[in-house]
Amino acid sequence: MGATQHKVVLLGECMLELQGQAFGTLTQAYGGDTFNTAVYLARCGRAAGIEVSYATALGDDPLSEGLLQRWQAQGLDLSLVQRIPGKLPGMYMIELDERGERSFHFWRESSAARLYFDAAQTPLEACSPEFGTFYLSGISLAILSPLARERVYALMASMRALGAQVVFDNNYRPRLWPDLLTARTCFNRAFHSATIALVTADDHQAVMGLGSLDEAVAHAQQLAPPEILIKRGAASTLLRQAGHSDWQEAATVSVPNVVDTTAAGDSFAAGYLSRRLLGADALSAAEFGNRLAARVIQHRGAVIAPELMQDLVQDSA
Repeated sequence: MGATQHKVVLLGECMLELQGQAFGTLTQAYGGDTFNTAVYLARCGRAAGIEVSYATALGDDPLSEGLLQRWQAQGLDLSLVQRIPGKLPGMYMIELDERGERSFHFWRESSAARLYFDAAQTPLEACSPEFGTFYLSGISLAILSPLARERVYALMASMRALGAQVVFDNNYRPRLWPDLLTARTCFNRAFHSATIALVTADDHQAVMGLGSLDEAVAHAQQLAPPEILIKRGAASTLLRQAGHSDWQEAATVSVPNVVDTTAAGDSFAAGYLSRRLLGADALSAAEFGNRLAARVIQHRGAVIAPELMQDLVQDSA
């Protein structure tokens, strides 16, 4: 596989993260769905030559500068990041229940990332032919204006036409959308241009207005991308590899003590893509993604310490 195929760009938003109980002790970190995937992908693929770039916008404030320094330390290429004077990073707070399930509170209305496509030409658009893989999510689309989304759809189409893999993760946050119909229309357009669809079944059920998870799975199996993965929580992951018509199942990993489900899907995506980029078949790649996600949910925070997953990366090399 050539150098271009090993260059991956992810579009989205990384926010300041507060974790804990309101009016109690809060731990500060940072995260965001596509950013989490970018970090885990860099860790999984760096030794094999996978280069990961992150496309977003930040302000010109000390918090934004601190985020950039930390992102660089994670091994990400930041040449596509724009700085917008007077803007700030978004922020969110996570509260966890006794089962490790999350509830979110967001402060992102004036986030710099929302304005990434206000430029006449973004660094991502200018450099897009250099990349072999483009990754975005439903949240990447949700935070943008309608005009900016049109530019993203055009970018997806142009990169696919050049032979790049275009990966869409259906991460759905209802509060980010003006209404369900707008979200559904945007998701359908993204699926149409994608070559790989990462589908969380309950998100698909919600955004497509389907009555059950079984209906959501059946609907997702008819989507346009040639390569589809359907994530069903603790149940096995369903997948169809590009060029094949049959469906396979990748077993998930039983975790006795779920601490924090933040970034479970994000880390799965990173594990899966890293192995596909390195030539693995879809089934073994999905199994690796499930192993990585199982490790991540046993620790607090969206991005766990590198040493907590190093054995997985070494074992799968």
